[in-house]
Amino acid sequence: MENSLPLESPSLSRRQLLNFITGSAIAVTAGSALYPFGNFFVPPSEAVGEGGAILAKDILGKVIPASQLLAEPPETRALVAGLAGEPTYLIVTADRTLDNIGIVDNCTHLGCTFSWNPMDQQFQCPCHGSRYAPNGTVVRGPAPLPLKIVKVAVTDNKILISPWTETDPRTGNKPWWV
Repeated sequence: MENSLPLESPSLSRRQLLNFITGSAIAVTAGSALYPFGNFFVPPSEAVGEGGAILAKDILGKVIPASQLLAEPPETRALVAGLAGEPTYLIVTADRTLDNIGIVDNCTHLGCTFSWNPMDQQFQCPCHGSRYAPNGTVVRGPAPLPLKIVKVAVTDNKILISPWTETDPRTGNKPWWV
């Protein structure tokens, strides 16, 4: 008896090659179709600075240069898109710089957005009447907590906003949002 090993058919290796090419083509097509779909559900990383700092943007998502806000009169409160897109007030100080504390525009009662009333010098929530002092502390409820604050820094005409994780300077306690 001669060699009892089965001989490989050349068509079998061709069939494997065609199966590989077909599978690869299907995988590439499906992957290219699913890539944009996957990117839609995974938000891009916006962090540009240390500590999770992001650039301040306007309502359309365009970066706001610091010079644009610093051209406003002192004590102006400018609303920008801050961390995670949360509306955040930035304050132009008397010496034409930006205050290093930004105030997030979400009422601590039920999360409504509010406006700055320059006549009363207060943030006033239209939903249930909560009032906040210029630094974000509660003047009148039903809001139970001061407004969330963020760090603001200016570098090369860019406004960087980062999370506030240290002691809250208004209360002397650990921030409630950390």
